[in-house]
Amino acid sequence: MAHVVSFGAHIADALGWPFTEVPPGQQLAILERIKFTVAGTAAAPSVNLAKLGVDVATVGRIGDDSIGEFVRTTMERYGVDTTHLTVDPRLQTSSSLLPIRRDGSRPALHVIGANAALSEDDIPWDVVAEATVFHLGGAFILPGIDGPPMARILRRAKSLGCITTVDFLMSPRPDAQELIGPSLPYIDYLMPNIEEAGWLVGTEDRAAIIAWLHAQGVGCSVLTMGGEGVSIAVRGEDEIVLPAYAIDVVDTTGCGDAFTSGFISGLLDDLDLVTAAERGLACGSLVATGLGSDAGIVDFDQVERFRTTQPRLPA
Repeated sequence: MAHVVSFGAHIADALGWPFTEVPPGQQLAILERIKFTVAGTAAAPSVNLAKLGVDVATVGRIGDDSIGEFVRTTMERYGVDTTHLTVDPRLQTSSSLLPIRRDGSRPALHVIGANAALSEDDIPWDVVAEATVFHLGGAFILPGIDGPPMARILRRAKSLGCITTVDFLMSPRPDAQELIGPSLPYIDYLMPNIEEAGWLVGTEDRAAIIAWLHAQGVGCSVLTMGGEGVSIAVRGEDEIVLPAYAIDVVDTTGCGDAFTSGFISGLLDDLDLVTAAERGLACGSLVATGLGSDAGIVDFDQVERFRTTQPRLPA
C-alpha cells in the first residue's frame, strides 16, 4: 500500500556543469560533468521519498521512448511503485537541458512532451483511497490538469481522506490566478518557492503573498526561499521562518522537490510543522550539494544526522 501518491510532472534532465557561455558557431566547450537524472515535481519527490523509506506510488505520463524507459527503470531502482506510469504512444517523454553555472543557478530548456497529455483519468483512485498523502506536482505545466480538472482532483482526494500537497512549476503568466484559484480551497499545504508565489499573487511582499493565499482557502503556505530558509504559515496563525542550513551550493536543481519529500515524510511521521520543515530543509540542502535532482540524499538516517548537526545560516 502506498502511503503517498505523487501525481504530475515526470521529466528527464540532462545537466552539464560548469556552464559559462555558449561557444560561438560550431566551436566546442569542455564541461567537467554531464549527468542524466529523473526530475519533475512529481517524479523527483517520489525518488526522494523512496530514499527516505516511504512507500510511494508515482502517477504520470512518459513517452514510448528510451528516455521514458530511463525514467521508469531509474525510479524502480530506487523503490518507487511505477505501476501507474502511463506510456503515451504519441508524445515524447518530457525532458530538460540544464546548463548549470558554478554558483548553482541555471537556465532551462524544456520540452513538455507527454506531461501535456496527463489527465484526471490517469489517476488510480483506488490507490489514492488507501494513501495518506496525495501530492500534485506541476501546476501550470500540465495543460490537461490546470484549471477545473485540478480542483476536481484535489476535492476528490480530500474527500477520500488524503492530506493534499501541491507544488508549482511556472513562469509569470496573466492567467495564473484564474487557473489555480478554484483549487486553492482544497490544498492543505501549498509549497512553491517564493519567486513563483510572487508571480502568482503579483507582489514580492511575503506578508501580502501569504495573506492572499490564505484568503483563497489554502490551509498552510510553505514558501521555500533558498538561502533565506523557509516560511511556514498556517491559515489564521503567525508566520514562522526557519533559517537555511550552511552548505556549499553546487546545483539548485531539484531542491524544492527534495524539500517537498522531506516535509511530506515529516507529516507521515506526525512531526510538528517546524520539525517537518526542518527535515524538508535538510533534504533540499543535501540535494544542493551535488549535481541534479537525485544528488545528496542517501537515506533517512543520513538526513536526520544532517538535520540535527549541520550548522544553520544566521536568521
